[in-house]
Amino acid sequence: MSNSDPIAGGVTAPAGFRAAGVACGIKTDGLDVAVIDAGAPASAAAVFTTNLMAAAPVLVSRSQLEASGGMARAIIINSGCANACTGKAGLTVARSMADAGAERLGCDPTQILVASTGVIGVSLDAHKVSNGIAAASAALSRDGHVDAARAILTTDLGPKEAAVGTRLGTREFRVGGMAKGAGMIDPNMATMLAVLTTDARVDATRLQRALTDAVADTFNAITVDGECSTNDSVFALASGASDVEIDEQSFPVFVDTLKTVARQLAVAIVRGGEGASKLVAIRAHGARTPDEARRAAKTLANSLLVKTALHGGDPNWGRLIAAAGRAGVAFDSTRAVVRIGDTILFKHGHPFDEASPVAASYLRGTDIEIHVDFGVGTYEATVWTCDLSAEYVRINSEYRT
Repeated sequence: MSNSDPIAGGVTAPAGFRAAGVACGIKTDGLDVAVIDAGAPASAAAVFTTNLMAAAPVLVSRSQLEASGGMARAIIINSGCANACTGKAGLTVARSMADAGAERLGCDPTQILVASTGVIGVSLDAHKVSNGIAAASAALSRDGHVDAARAILTTDLGPKEAAVGTRLGTREFRVGGMAKGAGMIDPNMATMLAVLTTDARVDATRLQRALTDAVADTFNAITVDGECSTNDSVFALASGASDVEIDEQSFPVFVDTLKTVARQLAVAIVRGGEGASKLVAIRAHGARTPDEARRAAKTLANSLLVKTALHGGDPNWGRLIAAAGRAGVAFDSTRAVVRIGDTILFKHGHPFDEASPVAASYLRGTDIEIHVDFGVGTYEATVWTCDLSAEYVRINSEYRT
């Protein structure tokens, strides 16, 4: 094995983890409750939605992490109901999920983290979810990662899993993960949930630092539709079962491995975006600061005019340069460059429309890169997005009907 290699197994690829996914009737069809179990109290970290209307499970999991001092035994996720905007009753149900998991796994309720995804404003059936937690806890296995990944899906086209093994000296540690998300995707995170697991031995403080760093360049660098959800959560659990210790010297290697898995999952979310037919990497170059580079790339990626042009295969560089000019960051139109794939369409104030047929041919593909140089600095950032289609409109117009 080289320093880092992809491996099979998703969240159960790292030693110590088991998972399961079951159907308990929250959704009319399909699996809807997942449990990911570390086997014993593990270091835990999380990054949650920035939406001020945070859902009940987000509030409960934040509280659990604080109460436990950054330790967790398991993560429980239901799909089909977001348990958001449900008041005190929603908080009661979210806490009952933790209580049910603790009873089945034999741990303190503060060591159970919870998450939900689905329709906002609908009450979560406490009886159904409790039965689902019982069934999933009884079905836990190393092979249960696929069912767990399926049990958290809503409008996703399919499950999203990734895992990597990394050598550190003569020893190996692993990072695995699963995620869901197809719509309401925009940093800071969106209707997306992710669980990252590792068998490295890393304390909760370092794990939180690593997760925050990894999320910034992955889950917070994707957008499908510019909408920020009430339920976004990315969790990380470290079982320590590999006995590979992560200290300050090995910390950068650990963060890089975490980012590798997170990036694979984040890109898979965009590739499977509602109604999407193209995965698009928007790369902003020549920015004045790292923050301005990120803001610039995000503005381009969220432009509805850009996204619809991409869907139609139209190399409309005017929409790109207009979005760049309104991004709210430093921008020099006399030094700006717009490139679709390898084809320059605008440079230093002059269009190159004769190159449009080449760019149009390139846009018929499914993996697209767009580069915009802002001409004022040396910093750059990438945001992954997708095209915007009539199918996206259909899915979201019929979501509750």
